[in-house]
Amino acid sequence: MKKKIILTYRGQKVELELRVVPRFLHWLGLMFSFRNYAKPCVFEFKKETGVAIHSWFVFYPFVAIWFDSSGKILEARRVKPFSSGIYPRQKFKKLVEIPVNSDYDEVCKLIVGN
Repeated sequence: MKKKIILTYRGQKVELELRVVPRFLHWLGLMFSFRNYAKPCVFEFKKETGVAIHSWFVFYPFVAIWFDSSGKILEARRVKPFSSGIYPRQKFKKLVEIPVNSDYDEVCKLIVGN
């Protein structure tokens, strides 16, 4: 399933089409995808959580954005390949992962810089 969201960050708006990751596939995310074909994905949780993420078997960097229950961005950071134990500073309700590739390079630069 796909979902469109509008990110407002630093006064700029960006519309993204996201792949909704079903609960039973939360462990998968961007793993084993090809950088040039990877699309952003969203993980939605029933209640706030502080669960860690990892980038095992993600062979390229991506941007992780954590949101609260009202849709406000809590934190965003660039995640390097094969990293583990990436915890957000606060509990979150939604996580978006955006691959750093030619399709999303400008969005990634807006959110986390170079």
